[in-house]
Amino acid sequence: MPLIGWIFLIVTIVLVVGGLMILRDNARDMPISEDKMKRIRERKKEQEAKDKEEEW
Repeated sequence: MPLIGWIFLIVTIVLVVGGLMILRDNARDMPISEDKMKRIRERKKEQEAKDKEEEW
């Protein structure tokens, strides 16, 4: 493989790994209020009950 191909390959790998590291670092930085979490949990329970009902 010519030198330019290796350079493109290395740059691509660095960009992908860097992007994944940024996503990992920012994954838990989104604060959610307790009220909103309560609504999310209630909605999840409702959806699970609905899915279980449709399953039978």
